Amino acid sequence: MAVIIRLDHISASYGHITAVKDISLQVEHDDFLAILGPNGCGKTTLVNVILGLKTPCEGKVVYLKDNQPTASLNMGYLPQYNDIDKNFPISVREVVLSGLKSKPSLFYHYTKTQKAQADEAILTMGLDAVADRAIGTLSGGQLQRVLLARAIVSKPEVIILDEPNTYIDRRFQDEMYEMLHRLNQNCAIIIVSHDIERMKQEAKHFVQL
Repeated sequence: MAVIIRLDHISASYGHITAVKDISLQVEHDDFLAILGPNGCGKTTLVNVILGLKTPCEGKVVYLKDNQPTASLNMGYLPQYNDIDKNFPISVREVVLSGLKSKPSLFYHYTKTQKAQADEAILTMGLDAVADRAIGTLSGGQLQRVLLARAIVSKPEVIILDEPNTYIDRRFQDEMYEMLHRLNQNCAIIIVSHDIERMKQEAKHFVQL
């Protein structure tokens, strides 16, 4: 299978504190990779390196298309639930549309095509009934659906999820993994988790930090 991301001996630090040390891995185009480990072990740091949000102090990250190095990949990201400000006055549709912005802007104008993409992602996640509601009125499970819709709206080659089970009940966890496996037919999935037993059921392979 074609490799789309390769990490070669990655180490990353914050000041004098090493968060990730000598990690090598590769992600294939249809992968479902779980990054496992307890809180504070460097999982989110490794995700930030993969996303290009943090530069490693050692090693390199290589993105590939058709087995050739490329500058970047289209990646969707679902952050931890507790990183989201539910009091921010923004609707479900606006959150999903924000996944199509190349950079933050208060006065971004979306095209008809982009609005259609957002509607498709909203429908895929079963959010059409709440599309115009403020995110502060949603349940934890609904908000996770919104964030996943934002992550998939650009039709990414890779979807990265950071502890997506946080604050949602078991029933919605089951639905979420069903969605992820459907999405995995068209893109790679990378999921950060401390739930080793669940990842044994869902993931194709693992990295233990």
